Amino acid sequence: MSKKVLGKNIEPKCEFCLYAVTAADGTSVLCEKKGVRAFNDACKKFEYDPLKRTPNRPAEPMSFSEFDFQL
Repeated sequence: MSKKVLGKNIEPKCEFCLYAVTAADGTSVLCEKKGVRAFNDACKKFEYDPLKRTPNRPAEPMSFSEFDFQL
């Protein structure tokens, strides 16, 4: 499932794992399976949780002038 959602070239990270919770210090995650890990670590127990991923911000809207709407 994770390959369909993430694409084929995305590497697994503990940051997006189902079993990981962000630690209070904000620099690591607490894993149910492996204990304290770094955000970029990954193990064979990795399961992607799409709700942990924050979407990219949309591009800023373009500004238009009166000239753009003239025929």
